[in-house]
Amino acid sequence: MATPSPAWFERDPLELAPLLLGGVLRRADAEGAVAVRVTEVEAYRGADDPGAHSFRGRTARNATMFGPGGHVYCYFTYGMHHAVNVVAGPAGSGWGVLVRAGAVVEGAELALERRSARRASAPSGELARGPGNVAQALGATLADDGAALGGAASDGAAWSFEPAAGSSPPAFRTGPRVGVSGPGGDAAAFPWRFWLPGEPSVSAYRAAARRRR
Repeated sequence: MATPSPAWFERDPLELAPLLLGGVLRRADAEGAVAVRVTEVEAYRGADDPGAHSFRGRTARNATMFGPGGHVYCYFTYGMHHAVNVVAGPAGSGWGVLVRAGAVVEGAELALERRSARRASAPSGELARGPGNVAQALGATLADDGAALGGAASDGAAWSFEPAAGSSPPAFRTGPRVGVSGPGGDAAAFPWRFWLPGEPSVSAYRAAARRRR
């Protein structure tokens, strides 16, 4: 797979997000390779976005978001699962695009094995439905945080991304991000979820659950 140069990713996440749709994200390690065709993403825009991890500035956890575009930002969330993001924009911006869902196009058996190992199973079309399942199917962990697309992670895993054919993104829809609470969850202000219509791997929309005081 031919990964674009880092400059291709160094754009506003609202521009990059739809360009990731239909593209193929691949991770290969000693167990084998799994690749997903990206069907759903969410844009996060740093200091301009109260829903972004980077909204309040750089921390040890989100440092990769402040690096150059074209890298993997992987984090552990809710004490349950990892999530994979593609860093966007120039260094210092704190921008990124969450890979919410994809269709497994390579390594389906390995992806299913990884899902089953976590006591989860799913039809083949839903192996990578939801950000936690994307990371699990790919085998991504915190060791992958900071890996360059077209390069290797600290654990030796190789990452690549091949955009969909054509100079413009495929037909897509937009709407509110899933499970984002507070001002960043304002559907009118932040309709920053992008997805390919008619794809079974795309998440069902859920608003953020209100926390009890």
